[in-house]
Amino acid sequence: MNERDLIIRGRRVVLHDRVAPASIHIHNEKIISVADFNSLIPNAELVEAGDDTVVMPGLVDTHVHINSPGRTEWEGFETATQAAAAGGVTTLIDMPLNSIPPTTTKEGLQAKLQAARDNCFVDVGFWGGVIPGNVAELEPLKRAGVVGFKCFLVPSGVDEFPHVTEADLRLAMPELTRLDALLIVHAELPDPIEKASHTSASPREYSTFLHSRPREAENSAIEMMIRLSRDFGTRVHIVHLSSAEAIPLLRDAQSTGVKITAETCPHYLHFSAEQIPAGATEYKCCPPIREADNREALWAGLAENTIGFIVSDHSPCPGSMKQQDSGDFATAWGGIASLQLRLPVVWSDAQRRGFKLGDLTQWLSVGPATQVKLDRQKGMIAPGYDADLVLWKPEQHLRVAASELLHRHKISPYDGENLQGVVQKTFLRGRKIYDGDQITGSAAGKFLLQTR
Repeated sequence: MNERDLIIRGRRVVLHDRVAPASIHIHNEKIISVADFNSLIPNAELVEAGDDTVVMPGLVDTHVHINSPGRTEWEGFETATQAAAAGGVTTLIDMPLNSIPPTTTKEGLQAKLQAARDNCFVDVGFWGGVIPGNVAELEPLKRAGVVGFKCFLVPSGVDEFPHVTEADLRLAMPELTRLDALLIVHAELPDPIEKASHTSASPREYSTFLHSRPREAENSAIEMMIRLSRDFGTRVHIVHLSSAEAIPLLRDAQSTGVKITAETCPHYLHFSAEQIPAGATEYKCCPPIREADNREALWAGLAENTIGFIVSDHSPCPGSMKQQDSGDFATAWGGIASLQLRLPVVWSDAQRRGFKLGDLTQWLSVGPATQVKLDRQKGMIAPGYDADLVLWKPEQHLRVAASELLHRHKISPYDGENLQGVVQKTFLRGRKIYDGDQITGSAAGKFLLQTR
């Protein structure tokens, strides 16, 4: 070994089957061995994790809206990836919409790559999009390296990314199956939403907004996607699952071999509709945060592995779009910015329910990496994997101050929340990118283009 080699060791290292003392030996950006705690080699740089510190695989977040190019003022690669690094996230996958152009053509992907180049502090991959009429674009996008494709079953909120109908999907899914491409789905159907939208109740009341996005919209959409996945053999993934009523549908489909999976998000697991004040539009997201009993059922879905993992759905916007002055839930942009907080939010609630560090690693690292076929490169501490690591203190408390978060607009429903779990250091391929309270080094993130 030489002076550029690195050993990170700790008493609480999260390995694939246990938490144990270990020393992690790193060379040329990769983990070359996981050895006994006292296995040190002369001339290697040594990073010691304290006894109160956990060493875990870098987090993988496969659901992030960076909105660049075209709407960089909403977020941007520099601010998003710095927030990721501060939250222990070493890999993220950018969503295909809210940028102009969207990632629905190969040219759109090239524009995205140009916007991201030299601006990423973590490794970044990209979703493509399925919209009406772009079936011919799917193979070029897949060959250019997108990890899969996203569609909306309801209006997305931006004109450049229209939603698809069942008829559109029946044209696209045979091609997706041929390409062995994953289709991720915003699963809400328009009809139940339209029927629920006619009300004279105050748009400042959260209950009014919640009523406007009923569980039926999600449940019916998921029923449709189960049927289409079964018909076409397409791999389907339900993003940001909010309605726990859909868990038995997913469980039954999975048990009969349907290729369908699901994720949920920290805000659905942490907040409840009953606690959201009137006018507090920072809590608005689609599908919505539902009631406390629904939240507990989502935790049960994670425990039984029907829901596979937890991602942020980081969806920021300028403050004016949140309508904080009027508190109008009907017109406010729907999205929660939480890229930096996924680890402490999930850990705070998980450990209170008896879950362990191994569960956390499965939900925040292994599961998302597996979803996008990075599970032999990212998400585990094992020889041959990228040396992506987060060192954090699970017993230390954190009082969230939105003004101190690194994403562009300092708006968060977590502002003032008392959480547990504080990130100390983040390493990307063996390079320290976050230390204590600051970003270190330059934008050294790589593009994760799956061109094979």
